[in-house]
Amino acid sequence: MNITDDNKPQGLRRAAALLAKLNHPLWLLSRADSGQALPFAHPLARPRNHDEGIACKKSIRAPTKIARPLAHQGPPLQPTLKKATPMKNLLLAAAAVGFGSFTLPVMAQVAQPQAQVDALEGLFGKHPGSRRSGAKGICASGYFVGNTVGRTLSSAAVFNGDKVPVVARFSLGGGNAKASDKSRSVRGLALQFNLPNGEQWAMANISAPVFFVARPEQFAPFLEARTADPATGKPDPAKLKAFNDANPETLLQAGYLAKAPIPASYGTVNYWSTNAFEFVNAKGASQFVRWQFMPEQGTLGLTEDQLKTLPDDFLADELRKRVATAPVAFSFSVQLAESGDVLTDPTKVWPDSRVVLPAGKLVIDKVEAGTGGACENITFNPLVLPRGMKPSADPVLLARAAPYALSLGRRLTEAATKK
Repeated sequence: MNITDDNKPQGLRRAAALLAKLNHPLWLLSRADSGQALPFAHPLARPRNHDEGIACKKSIRAPTKIARPLAHQGPPLQPTLKKATPMKNLLLAAAAVGFGSFTLPVMAQVAQPQAQVDALEGLFGKHPGSRRSGAKGICASGYFVGNTVGRTLSSAAVFNGDKVPVVARFSLGGGNAKASDKSRSVRGLALQFNLPNGEQWAMANISAPVFFVARPEQFAPFLEARTADPATGKPDPAKLKAFNDANPETLLQAGYLAKAPIPASYGTVNYWSTNAFEFVNAKGASQFVRWQFMPEQGTLGLTEDQLKTLPDDFLADELRKRVATAPVAFSFSVQLAESGDVLTDPTKVWPDSRVVLPAGKLVIDKVEAGTGGACENITFNPLVLPRGMKPSADPVLLARAAPYALSLGRRLTEAATKK
């Protein structure tokens, strides 16, 4: 039995419709099991022309280099739900696809995302109504304008030169909605581009050139090793050391952040994709890229003396005041992979010799006065891509959709419980 059947009970049909709207893995697995084509650019639809995680030899050669910063498809549409939906619908759908030969794939898909979200709650605590990651943040909006370089690399409509409306969310890394803005963690820039042809492009960028895990299965253990032991109120040092020794690549992001200054503003820090994506142009030529957003006014960090004078909550108000004075602009650049570059490990940076090209400009011209806004129920799933873009085979990238949807489901359930 699969949840796309029209012969199932009405409650299950409603649950299936919800999962379809969320692009949830349970619905997608059901489509795959029934032989239906998966939506474009979904993780279960394995990208073509990948050479086992190594950059393909066929690529677009860039004519020139530019100076790099000093610091180092229609559907599926992004879920934007206006009303909270009871979690029981998700459970009904899970039960529906759990029958027969479909049971094991669903269990494999659900167990890891649930462990990841549970681990976030275990480390940062439960903050009802808040995101499990990037819990503290602010909604903003603006537009993006692509250029001829972008059009050379990709046929995506986002590069056609017109102003494309953008919903943005700036955030503080971690799952603590009350974390200090002075903490040495990543800052996030999540974006949803709403293209004129009905397509969307979503992304979740961070203020470090590397991600904190190389493989999805490291995510939950990384957090669990740092979670306080109830008996001592501190992480178990032996457990933490054992994990770090076995997974040294998970320390690279923290090492970068330890040397970088605390950002003075959400608008004065660089943001990276960390994951690789495949751009395909109108002629069918393919090029793997990573991208970054660089503030046009330059980066700005805080000194220790400046940090002492600031409250724990200053980033949101600072951005509001900054944008009220003048829009904040970021240059969007793409780094071009060459043959042999690793595409499937976001903890590995590509060589500095790789070409970086400017492909557009992001402008933020409005910041919400409060904590809500258009970004509130957007998951910013980075697998939502327009035609002319595809995900790489990076397992960390492909694993992001399910925990995003699960986190949203918990938030919606908490919101419904309050009413």
